[in-house]
Amino acid sequence: MTTSHYEQDFFAWSQEQAELLRARRYSELDSDHLLEELESMGARERRELVNRLKVLLAHLLKWQHQSHRQSRSWAATIKEQRLSIQDLLEDNPSLRGILDRQIPKAYRLARLVAAKETDLDEAAFPETCPFSWDEICDEDYLP
Repeated sequence: MTTSHYEQDFFAWSQEQAELLRARRYSELDSDHLLEELESMGARERRELVNRLKVLLAHLLKWQHQSHRQSRSWAATIKEQRLSIQDLLEDNPSLRGILDRQIPKAYRLARLVAAKETDLDEAAFPETCPFSWDEICDEDYLP
């Protein structure tokens, strides 16, 4: 496989790589790009986890700090993100092992989002995540 094919038509390249693997024609594989794509897939799953946590945590903060603006929409977003995180972790169980590093990253971003969307100062929100993992994933918990 040529590098140009990888760059010109990713889908066709991926199908060819799959066929080469099925046929056990390993010497013909584009191993450099295959390795790159496999690493990228893992990073993509981690980024999705952080993004979903960010949205969830921002909504939990908004729920907690603006009780007068709580809405069905906020509750639905909280539920949707919890279910999506649950699905993501079921599909990728090893992501559970990195939650302790990803929650602070997501919270740092969630704090900024909550400040922007509530017009409250960022300092109105705790510097570290005030929610435990059990609270974050508990479908019945609302602060």
